[in-house]
Amino acid sequence: METTNTKPYYTAGIAAFVIWGFIPFPLKALAAYPSGQILCFRVAFSVVLLLLISVLFRRRQLQETLAQVKGAAAREKRLFLLYTFLGGALLTINWLAFIYVINHINIQTGSFSYLLCPILTAVLGFILLKEELRVNQWLAIGLSALSCVLVGTGELSSLLFSLLIALSYAFYLITQRLLKNYDKIILLTLQLLLSFALLAPFYTYFKGESAVALNNHFFLNIAILSACFTVLPLFLNLFALKELTSGTIGILMYINPIINFVMAFLYFNEQTTPTKLLAYLLIFVSVIIYNLNIKGRKKRGNGLVIPPVGTTAIVK
Repeated sequence: METTNTKPYYTAGIAAFVIWGFIPFPLKALAAYPSGQILCFRVAFSVVLLLLISVLFRRRQLQETLAQVKGAAAREKRLFLLYTFLGGALLTINWLAFIYVINHINIQTGSFSYLLCPILTAVLGFILLKEELRVNQWLAIGLSALSCVLVGTGELSSLLFSLLIALSYAFYLITQRLLKNYDKIILLTLQLLLSFALLAPFYTYFKGESAVALNNHFFLNIAILSACFTVLPLFLNLFALKELTSGTIGILMYINPIINFVMAFLYFNEQTTPTKLLAYLLIFVSVIIYNLNIKGRKKRGNGLVIPPVGTTAIVK
C-alpha cells in the first residue's frame, strides 16, 4: 500500500508560520505611518491579490461557493451574511490593533496575545459552542489567567491590548467555525472586501494629520506585507492541511510567537521585567499542557487551527 509523503506538507506548514513570525519587519518599516493608513492599504492590496487568484486560478471554487449560497435555505443565507460581516469586522479590529501594538507598544505584547488566543478560543468554544475541555486544558486556562494577572500588574495597557487582539481573533475563529462548510479563501476575500468597505469612508480620519509622503518605500512594504505575509503563507497553510491534521498545524503555529519573542529581545532590543518574564514562561507552559494528548481529543474537541493575524481561520 502506497503511503503519502508528508514531508512537503510539513515543509509548507513550517514555512507559513516562519514567514508569519517575521511580520514585525515590514510593520516596523512602516512605523512612521498611522496604523489605520497601513491597514487601509494592506486590506486593499490583499483584496486585489485574492480577487485575481480567485478569478484566475480558483474560478471553480468561486462558482461552487456562489451556487452553495444561492441554494441554501433562507435562514442559512442570513447566517452566512451575518457571520461573514462579523468576520470582516473582527478581522479589521484585530489587524488594526496588532499593527498599532507592534509599532507603538512592543512586539512582546503582540506575541503574548497570540499565545493567549488558542486558550481564549477554547474557552469561547466551551461557552458558545458547548465544546468539551479536558482537565489538562482547564489547568492550562488557569495558568493563562495567572499570566494575564502578572502582565496586568506591571502594565495594564499592554494586557488590555493583548486581550483585545486575542479576543477579537478568538471571536473571529468562532464565526469561521460556524461557516466551516464554505471555502475559506472565498470567505476571506469577501471579508476583506467588507473590511475595505468599512475602512474606506474613514480613510481621512485614519490618516489624521500625518504629513509623511506615500512614496515607493511605503508601497513596497505594503506590497510585501500583503503578498508575502498574508496571501503566500495562507496558501502554504492550506496546502499543508491537505495531509496534516489541524492538531499538527496547531502545534506548528507556535513557531510564530516564539520567533516574535526572539526578535523582540535579540534584534529590536526590547526590554522586559522579571514579572513579565514569569508571565511569558507561564503562558508557554500552559500551551504545552493544553496540547498534551492531542491524538486523544474527541471529535468535538478544540481542533482549531489558530493562525496569526492577517490570515483566515482554517478549521479541519
